[in-house]
Amino acid sequence: MVHQHNRIDSWLFGFMAGLVALGLLAIFSASNGVGQTDLFYKQFSWFGIGLIVMALIYYSDYRKIMEYAYFFYACGIFLLLLVLLFGTEVAGATSWLRIGFVSLQPSEMAKVTTILALARYLSSDKTDISSIQHVVVALTIALVPALLVTLQPDMGTTLTYLSFIFPIMIMAGFNVYYLLLLLLPFVLTVMGFFNIYLLVFFSAAGFALLFYLRKGFRFSQLAVSLGGLAGGFLTMRFAGDILKPHQMKRIQTFLDPMSDPQGAGYNALQAKIAIGSGGLLGKGFLEGTQTQLRFIPAQWTDFIFCVIGEEMGLVGTMTLLGLFLALLLRLLWHVGIIKNKFVELTLVGFVSLWLAHVLINVGMTIGLFPVIGVPLPFLSYGGSSLLANMAMVALALNFHRNKRNLGY
Repeated sequence: MVHQHNRIDSWLFGFMAGLVALGLLAIFSASNGVGQTDLFYKQFSWFGIGLIVMALIYYSDYRKIMEYAYFFYACGIFLLLLVLLFGTEVAGATSWLRIGFVSLQPSEMAKVTTILALARYLSSDKTDISSIQHVVVALTIALVPALLVTLQPDMGTTLTYLSFIFPIMIMAGFNVYYLLLLLLPFVLTVMGFFNIYLLVFFSAAGFALLFYLRKGFRFSQLAVSLGGLAGGFLTMRFAGDILKPHQMKRIQTFLDPMSDPQGAGYNALQAKIAIGSGGLLGKGFLEGTQTQLRFIPAQWTDFIFCVIGEEMGLVGTMTLLGLFLALLLRLLWHVGIIKNKFVELTLVGFVSLWLAHVLINVGMTIGLFPVIGVPLPFLSYGGSSLLANMAMVALALNFHRNKRNLGY
């Protein structure tokens, strides 16, 4: 006999609703100054569609969600391939599929399907976490969609795909030491895009961590560290051939925004001015000068945190970050009480993904990271992103509803 815990997790839903509400207010304000308030109504409509999608997922059979995880993953890959063939280019990246009067960004949906497929594979009784073959399969599941997104090219979204691989695999029981051996060369190769100081620092830190985890020296530690260092130097040497000019400019202005204050460094400088000028309580709704005079382009998408910072001040930004923290901690609470491996891995994937989005998005607006096209979950304008994030919350609510069957 199937017993269900029918009471919805009102805390989780409430945290999500609070974030969406803040996002809608910020989108209205950001678009108001330039007479584009239709963006607010479009986002509100996507929220309504999202609630319908949430209801469908919430009342779905949790066993079917697990059973069809690979099918959902295949659909995600198919859509990413369609984008490469028939996609629409926006801001230098072919990331959108135009279907009638609606534009969809499949890379947002594919994040969810990739997490589900990875969780399904790693939660299977047939998966041996000590086997290198299964490590390779798990990495392939995660890296294939990441590669397809890289080809669009959309490096910001690719970084968010990479964010959940390590946490999910550690949660599944893979040895941290061996995962780090696999990961370090990639990290060091990426550091080559920045400068030699970061490259050397991460090389030394990675080697020290490997030494500590293994409680002693192994030749593989030195080989991996030196190999990654060599990869970083190669990246540094050929960065101009690998990245597009605007991507190189973003990295250069991250290291020194004043090198091009009216060009590539403009957004980063104006973002910090907007947030800093908000003070403790902000300038007031619709009163932000940077926002209303549109000093920051795309302030309703990637730079929406600036709107909150300027018009709602430190109190508004702390409220926003507090809601995100509460949302993530609530999901981790579910990980602790629902004793089902598929659920645990899926929710850890969601937490890792959202945490990466928040750190990268907020970090770039305050100058900690280069300007990268990563939306702020639940807040940035965009139907695909909002639907994907609401779908993840709905899956968590579904698991909560069925927690007695899943293991409680």
